Amino acid sequence: MAAAHDVFDPIAQRHLADDGIDMGRMFGTEGLRVRGKVYAFVGHDGDLIVKVPAERVVELTASGAASPLVMRERELREWVTVGTAAGAQRWADLVDEARAFVDRITP
Repeated sequence: MAAAHDVFDPIAQRHLADDGIDMGRMFGTEGLRVRGKVYAFVGHDGDLIVKVPAERVVELTASGAASPLVMRERELREWVTVGTAAGAQRWADLVDEARAFVDRITP
């Protein structure tokens, strides 16, 4: 978990420097939010979890870059999980992508 936060926290700090971005609770952990909607956080197992369009979930999982997020035996349509092995730049890119998506769909 510490290794995950070593990667995620600098990304979060960069996002938090922007207006309209803050931290809030989701799935029992703190995550980045835009206008109150969470778009990225570190899960309890130390993986990055991001919200992206459903078609992007299909692309990421098909390529092996991510896995669909499963909660209570149910696959969440717009959420993926990415391990630390993906690297800091990959995490940063996905967090940026998630922010753009949630910003676009949130009134």
